Amino acid sequence: MDTNTLAVIVLLGSFFLMIFLRFPIAYAVALSSVLCLKVQGLPLSTLCQFMVKGISSFSLMAVPFFITMGVLMGTGGISEKLIALADACVGWMTGGMAMVNIVASYFFGGISGSASADTASLGSILIPMMADQGYDKDFSTAVTITSSCEGLLVPPSHNMVIYAMSAGGVSVGALFLAGYIPGALLAVSLMIGSYIISKKRKYPKGDKFSIKVLLKQLSVSIWALAAIIIVVVGVVGGVFTATESAAIAVVYSLIVSVFIYKGLNWKGVWRAFDECVNTLSIVMILIATSAVFGNCLTRLHVPDLAAKALIGVSDNPYVIAILLDLILLLLGCIMDMAPIILIATPILLPIATSIGISPIQFGIIMILNCGIGLLTPPVGAVLFIGSAVAKLPMEKVVKATLPFYLCMIVALLLITFVPEISMFLPNLFG
Repeated sequence: MDTNTLAVIVLLGSFFLMIFLRFPIAYAVALSSVLCLKVQGLPLSTLCQFMVKGISSFSLMAVPFFITMGVLMGTGGISEKLIALADACVGWMTGGMAMVNIVASYFFGGISGSASADTASLGSILIPMMADQGYDKDFSTAVTITSSCEGLLVPPSHNMVIYAMSAGGVSVGALFLAGYIPGALLAVSLMIGSYIISKKRKYPKGDKFSIKVLLKQLSVSIWALAAIIIVVVGVVGGVFTATESAAIAVVYSLIVSVFIYKGLNWKGVWRAFDECVNTLSIVMILIATSAVFGNCLTRLHVPDLAAKALIGVSDNPYVIAILLDLILLLLGCIMDMAPIILIATPILLPIATSIGISPIQFGIIMILNCGIGLLTPPVGAVLFIGSAVAKLPMEKVVKATLPFYLCMIVALLLITFVPEISMFLPNLFG
């Protein structure tokens, strides 16, 4: 056995072994990379060089700003206003509160960019509210956790920035535009599933639709929604870079949360910054260690080997596309979102582009696959948060979520095989 083959076995074997032994993901990535470097006879100083190089990126500066913006807006009294706006839009339908939950997640996701933040913030309000109105608690939790994945697709999403960096030069603005229609498609798919279940279980409707109430709630919520406009229009229009727009959005979010909505005082602001630092430290450690792991993969030609293996199964692009989805779904069951993006993008993106999938479309496919993974045991972070918020056993929540998994898979397949869903807006705006 030659050195390169042994290094590949050591790198991937030790990594997956540590994952199954429940090592923290950053430790698993770093330790497997160290073992690989030792097998190759490279000095450990190489580890430090690649870690520093991995986080020395101007575009990466947008990530802490987007995380800070999401935390400030999420703790600044925005949730209740977006719920009220969603209620004015769709609360009149059968299963009205389920529809409100889904639409509110679309609005809130565009502010937080995080499925975990969405579940924790909206779930703590909507799950008890739905239970009080006669909805089963496990159903309410299932709607909350699945709709939270809309926030991963609706910009601004820091995961899109991480993907753009990993993919090497993909436009962040194009990714932002590409996420709107897939996010709406996911919302519609979940709403159809909720409607069928609500009709069967005779869940209640809300108040009748009123244009006056809608306009009133829109006037109140416009300050929150304007943050999205600042980021997306600024980046797409070429007024700001992604980093500059994210920094401006943080200042704007601070002003709205403290002075307009008055949901935060200055002590709350410092607590929000503390939460941001904790989250950011985890993300940056993952990015740094994944840079070493990714470099090891590239040096050992693992992407080429993976491409040959998949093409060896079939040369049909539809079969390969499904296999890519299956690989990402399986990875989502055992890993968190950021490391999947950082590790799998250099391996799978060349395969996707070889069968005609645009890097932008593949970014949306990858993010939705990872979002579904956040809802699946044994590692699903959003599933655990939803169970904790609702105070329900995880097994009961998973059972209630099964119909919604189907809705999400339908949306995923449409996004995979109908490129226009992701590419319409990027192509429209050039």
